[in-house]
Amino acid sequence: MSDFIITCGSPADLTKAHFERIGVKYICFHYTIDGKGYADDLGESMPLSRFYRMMEEGAPTSTSQVNIDGFTEFFSGLLESGKDLIHIELSSGLSGSFGSSSAAAERLKKKFPNQKIYVVDSLGASSGYGLIVHTLARMRDAGKSIDEVYEWAQANRLKMHHWFFSTDLTYYVRGGRVSKTAGFVGNLLNICPMLNMDHKGRLIPRAKIRTRKRAIADIVDRMEKHAQGGLDYSGECFISHSNCPEDALEVKRLVEQRFKKLDGEVLINEIGTTIGSHSGPGTTALFFWGDERVD
Repeated sequence: MSDFIITCGSPADLTKAHFERIGVKYICFHYTIDGKGYADDLGESMPLSRFYRMMEEGAPTSTSQVNIDGFTEFFSGLLESGKDLIHIELSSGLSGSFGSSSAAAERLKKKFPNQKIYVVDSLGASSGYGLIVHTLARMRDAGKSIDEVYEWAQANRLKMHHWFFSTDLTYYVRGGRVSKTAGFVGNLLNICPMLNMDHKGRLIPRAKIRTRKRAIADIVDRMEKHAQGGLDYSGECFISHSNCPEDALEVKRLVEQRFKKLDGEVLINEIGTTIGSHSGPGTTALFFWGDERVD
């Protein structure tokens, strides 16, 4: 029986069943679409297919992080069990939620002085963030202490690679990452931007690739270049997508074809509403353990 609890936020983009299977508690972020607010509860309040359809029809979206009081209430209810707690949070390069969760943890250390409360900045997002959480849960189940898990997370979080490409620049234009002119030309020429997370947990454009087919091939090439062991990579690999399952399945097929020593089947998840509010539909992301991100 584990003597500590692992928690995270819903933008880790795993399914409710997955979180239950690995014994991880999650707190829901919130979003607004077409003027109405919802919890980012892994598609329970609104099916993700409907969410992305509304975006395609022009419904505006916005997101809100959990505040200090929200984290305090969430953590306090779990700490009442008498167990220690480690919380893994969405990248500080994308959200202020790491600051809020850290402040809540400091507040609760006074109320629970005999329990350990750790907060880790994942420097990741979506199912890359989720793969970090998944890996830490496996370490807990293997008998690692909370201190060992915390230290490993701090030392290895930048080895989680996040590569994304999008087949629709509309939402990058809306978010201000791409100019209207560049977005129009990009969509006209079928340009798919390739992005990844840098060492500060920020989403950075890395290349402009023409056509979906080439983007799919390129993202797998990048895994070969950066994965631990190259083609001998024996770790786990997750994929997430925003309403483009065919692209995700093709990336999975190519990964499993090229990397013969993977730890299990490549897992495909859907990008949830917090991340999806900014990426829009048409984004595919690939996550794996690799060399350390240095820029």
